[in-house]
Amino acid sequence: MTTKTLTSTKSTALMSVLFVAMLGGSVLFLAGHAQSQALHDAAHDVRHATGFPCH
Repeated sequence: MTTKTLTSTKSTALMSVLFVAMLGGSVLFLAGHAQSQALHDAAHDVRHATGFPCH
């Protein structure tokens, strides 16, 4: 019973980490490659801070 609970906890933690990593990567990708002027202006400082080329 303890093994099953430990495995379940590790699986839940791994899924949480993967979800947050994918969410963060998606946000960086969308902000870094935004073509709309409004999105570009909103993401401009973040783009420079994360090293995305700009202009």
